[in-house]
Amino acid sequence: MKVLLAGYNVDADVIAELTAGQNRQDVTPETLSASYARISRDPRPIDELRQAARAEVEKARKSNSNIIFKMGHHSVAEHAVFNFDLIDVSRLALEEIEKFRLCSYTEKSQRYQKLEGSYILPDEVRGKGYEVRFREIIEKQNKFYAEMIGKGIEPEDARYITPLCTLGQVGLTINARNLELLVRRFASSGLAEVREIGKTMYELAANIAPSIILFTAANDFDQKTYPELRAYFRGKWERKRRVSRRTTLLDYTRNADIKLVASLLHTSSQISFQNSLRVAKDMKKHERERAVMTACRHMEFYDSTLREFEHSHLTYDLVMSSGCFGQLKRHRVATITSQLYEPELGIVIPEKVRGKGYEGRFKGICKETESVYREIAKIDQRAAEYVLTGAHRKRVLMTTNARELYHISRLREDPHAQWEIQELAAEMTKVAKDVMPLTMMLIGGKDRYLEIYKKVYGELPKIAPPK
Repeated sequence: MKVLLAGYNVDADVIAELTAGQNRQDVTPETLSASYARISRDPRPIDELRQAARAEVEKARKSNSNIIFKMGHHSVAEHAVFNFDLIDVSRLALEEIEKFRLCSYTEKSQRYQKLEGSYILPDEVRGKGYEVRFREIIEKQNKFYAEMIGKGIEPEDARYITPLCTLGQVGLTINARNLELLVRRFASSGLAEVREIGKTMYELAANIAPSIILFTAANDFDQKTYPELRAYFRGKWERKRRVSRRTTLLDYTRNADIKLVASLLHTSSQISFQNSLRVAKDMKKHERERAVMTACRHMEFYDSTLREFEHSHLTYDLVMSSGCFGQLKRHRVATITSQLYEPELGIVIPEKVRGKGYEGRFKGICKETESVYREIAKIDQRAAEYVLTGAHRKRVLMTTNARELYHISRLREDPHAQWEIQELAAEMTKVAKDVMPLTMMLIGGKDRYLEIYKKVYGELPKIAPPK
């Protein structure tokens, strides 16, 4: 056996220092993509293929273009990885950036760090007659935020009055295939800020690796599909009746507990899934319970459930604030789609804000904010969202498998989580336990894992979660 470390991420400043004065042409992830693309057809060992690619960079680039463009094998671009520091981008833009599944994000927390009042004035507002009104309401929101901070309200709660144009930062790790998708989607965005982010990211990456990011132009699919769908549904099928419950379970896998046991049997035997289902249905309730207990007996708080849990799904209709959505959007294994923010859904006011006697002023600023929103929405509804606050709500449709719901519950029901998503996650797990009790036998926040485990098994797991 031979295992080699082929490469790893290095800070761009370090790379610049190492290559300064050496005029090296091979400092590009394209050589990795090209060498790995040759594995299936070239008899040489992989390390020799990498060496050859480094020695002939232009040939490697041509190979990448042929394989990706002509042959359609985009997966080779996944071997090229980029890190981006995205600084001073709005909360609204961060929602677009963090939609992409196969990427890694770490966002500068606005729960713990005090905001300085910095914000973006979107291009869509400049010169349209709304600039003064825009700035006035943002300054009023930020001034109230600073006042609440001064009275001892934590940034986590005070930030609910700050706008979606507030600037933030995120560290992003992304492979070239997903970067190409991001750039193409962003080129078609209705927000100038998002288009500019995509353009800048592309220019930076293409300067280093021009051969593996190919399809980047704005296109009809990304530009026109949702506007045409909105036009098609408007009026005739769109109903005005609004349901605003925070958590509604719309759909779920029927007989999920039986399906889980059948899935476990299928993996642990050589019989077909159809026969596994028949066996699971014929088992007594306590026998199915024993099977699930066996599947989870050695699971510690940091373990995921077995992959068989992924065969059962739940779909939720959720209503939440921007502050809460900022947490939920990070669970990208789930399928999350959402509407635009809608002032008619109301606002979420933190209890600590109410407790300090600020509820009236909080509501007053939100009401004035909504007035500015409606004015700007006449010319650009998407850009009007920039003035809305962290308290304003949107509707989210979320489909998750049972395994991912365990992860969401462990992380978001824990006391360290933001309070609104704690409440939301608790509601989601409660209704999940009602419809699939065996499957959800050990679900709960990380802090309660010892208690839940002991209730099921009569003893504690080997490892306790950190306090």
